[in-house]
Amino acid sequence: MTTAPIALTCGEPAGVGPEIAVRAWETLGARLPFFYLGDPAHLPAGTEIAEIADPAEAVAASATALPVLRHDFPAPAVPAKPDAANAQGVIDVIARAVDLVQKGAASAVCTLPINKHVLQSGAGFAYPGHTEYLAALAGVDRVVMMLASPLLRVVPTTIHIALSDVKAALTPELLEKTLWITHNALIRDFGIAAPRIAVAGLNPHAGENGAMGREELEMIIPLCERLRGEGLDLIGPMSADTMFHPAARARYDAAVCMYHDQALIPIKTLAFDDGVNVTLGLPFIRTSPDHGTAFDIAGTGRANPSSTIAALEMAQTMALARNGTTS
Repeated sequence: MTTAPIALTCGEPAGVGPEIAVRAWETLGARLPFFYLGDPAHLPAGTEIAEIADPAEAVAASATALPVLRHDFPAPAVPAKPDAANAQGVIDVIARAVDLVQKGAASAVCTLPINKHVLQSGAGFAYPGHTEYLAALAGVDRVVMMLASPLLRVVPTTIHIALSDVKAALTPELLEKTLWITHNALIRDFGIAAPRIAVAGLNPHAGENGAMGREELEMIIPLCERLRGEGLDLIGPMSADTMFHPAARARYDAAVCMYHDQALIPIKTLAFDDGVNVTLGLPFIRTSPDHGTAFDIAGTGRANPSSTIAALEMAQTMALARNGTTS
């Protein structure tokens, strides 16, 4: 067990974050100590909370109540009705969590969903999302998004861009950095001594020797061959339509794909409720549930906490791996 608890940031208080934080604590309790970083007034009425002054207090408090490290917001939280007045508070909570984990007061940061439009309109948020802001706070210029579950780990090399822009964005430099960051993270954060990485082709049937595209022949295959010589265990490029069935998945520890849907369709098919968003390449551990604010069901009690629970559990497992501990 790690000595420091996990910081769970509040995210958008008008979304499902506050209620799934409570339900995650009800499931995990003292087994996995974490603290909610946000305004206790935004939590569902009747929530058993223990306000703490220091993250270390969360370890004992979590046995009987949800530990809360207070961060006051200017406005109340009304489910499904985000208030721009709270936007800066959401941003400040993320920065505060990063400061705590960098100081060693938290073992990891787990972030509940934000609404980028609210942050941009309410506080001039200058980043496309959580990941880019976390990278800026950490002072790193390249991070990688991984979606992970017990069944599959996937990494999209290009992420939130139009499919028509993928070919230009998919440079050898970008793919190489993605492969190295993935390789190093599998060792450091997942405890895999000799990672095996499957590399998807860009084109149908991985180009079929140039008949369906030449990106594999001209860029992906030469790069993979060079990186194998530098010590990476790479499989492929593989045809994306045959690399995600059970027998194929048994051959690798993570799959690096070329674009967003190529990676996310298989994992959301296999692990829709318990997939976890992990940011690789940061100097600290960050996980997040793989869903958004879900304004349509906020406050109804229908939100599924499974992905948040999985994100907290994965954060703990990664922290143990970094510490060289097993459990």
